[in-house]
Amino acid sequence: MPDELELQTPWLRLTARAWGPPEGTPVLAVHGWLDNAASFDALGPLLPGVRLVAMDLPGHGRSGHRPPGVPYHFVDFIPDVVAAADALGWKQFALLGHSMGGGIASFIAAILPERVTRLAMIEGLGPPTSQPADGPVNLRKSMVQMDALRRKRPPIYPGVEAAIQVRCQGSGLSWSAATRLVERSLQPVGAGFAWRTDPRLRFVSPLYLSEPQILAYMERIQAPALLICGDAGYLVKRTYMQDRYARLAELTVKIVPGGHHPHLEDPEPCARLLRPFFAMAASKQATVAAAILPISGEGEGV
Repeated sequence: MPDELELQTPWLRLTARAWGPPEGTPVLAVHGWLDNAASFDALGPLLPGVRLVAMDLPGHGRSGHRPPGVPYHFVDFIPDVVAAADALGWKQFALLGHSMGGGIASFIAAILPERVTRLAMIEGLGPPTSQPADGPVNLRKSMVQMDALRRKRPPIYPGVEAAIQVRCQGSGLSWSAATRLVERSLQPVGAGFAWRTDPRLRFVSPLYLSEPQILAYMERIQAPALLICGDAGYLVKRTYMQDRYARLAELTVKIVPGGHHPHLEDPEPCARLLRPFFAMAASKQATVAAAILPISGEGEGV
């Protein structure tokens, strides 16, 4: 069973679950949009020697929500993840991100190369973008959604199974995979259940980064990177991703069977790629630690 953690950041209380020994290779896992830390439930036990901490992003899972009137922008999640690493006491760490979490992880690796030892991503590299001409429409729609929220009532489900069915229909996940995510995303309300997930997460983004801006981040990633794509997933269908791949200094792309959640639906193919990838991070950390040890006899008392 994973350990359940609470991480107090300067602005929000975040929750997480962790697998592996505390002294294992530190890897911070970041889930995708509307998912939660349970996204890594199937994968976590398959990574021996790794201390995998999967956090619930703000507004997701059991973590705190942003204050009223404050939306959820992609870039705002970046300081949240770094604050989680700080709360864990990790000066250096590897990152594992799925979907939106992969985009967040790639940006952190770009701006904090001195802290990120390895960058692993599943079905995600950089954030989504949109056509520049869509900007005014997106901004207006986001404002309309924010204003309408106070007049909406969240759906109440008579049982957990009803919520799981909705998630299966909306995402194409199997029942077992959806169950893992839904159970962490629900809260009891009266005689039924409602989502813990902040409804503001469903708003259209008021502002998207342009592709040239995203490519500038890709060029700054120095850590060895591994991208895992499902052969029936999202990224294999997006030809523009080839430009992003080409900007990373050291990227390996691997295709595994599955859709957008291969690590949750069938984790072993992902684990086979991630085990040696994170083992290299452990080896590098051990080399650095050995290099700073004092020469025998130095520093000892007389």
